[in-house]
Amino acid sequence: MSLACKYYPWARKLAPKTAVGLATLGITGSLKAPGTFGSLLGLFFYLFFFRFLPLEAYLLFAGALVYFAVGVCDEAERVLKRRDPGCIVLDEFAAMQLCFLPLPFLDSSNTTVWTGFLGFALFRIFDIYKPMGIKKIQNLEGGLGCVMDDVAAALVVWVILNILALF
Repeated sequence: MSLACKYYPWARKLAPKTAVGLATLGITGSLKAPGTFGSLLGLFFYLFFFRFLPLEAYLLFAGALVYFAVGVCDEAERVLKRRDPGCIVLDEFAAMQLCFLPLPFLDSSNTTVWTGFLGFALFRIFDIYKPMGIKKIQNLEGGLGCVMDDVAAALVVWVILNILALF
């Protein structure tokens, strides 16, 4: 029984094309360097939506987006019969929101272009190279492994951005 069957039964009800379309963010997954474009879309989504949310709403929507991404990515992996293929970019999109969590030193409403660019660049580095045990997280079952390695990379970036925000 897959992860989606157990914990994300709604994801199994998605039409195969819908699951893959959501997981690949449409044509984004077919572009050259799809993870970079998925992350860039995530950064834009943060800049135009998430950064204006109050803390409670930010945390709620970020958690819901990660939950949604795990279910959709799990189902897309099942449909594609491939483990965390590069064309799945919903994981990067969802995780980018966590790079800029407005705690404890980052002020989301005042995120500069440089903070956004630095967060994006650091996220891509940590997502690609997966240091500090992040690579092991990718071995979790199905959509959980697909998304949680990106979540871990984003949280490392969040720590770095908070340390830099002190200065």
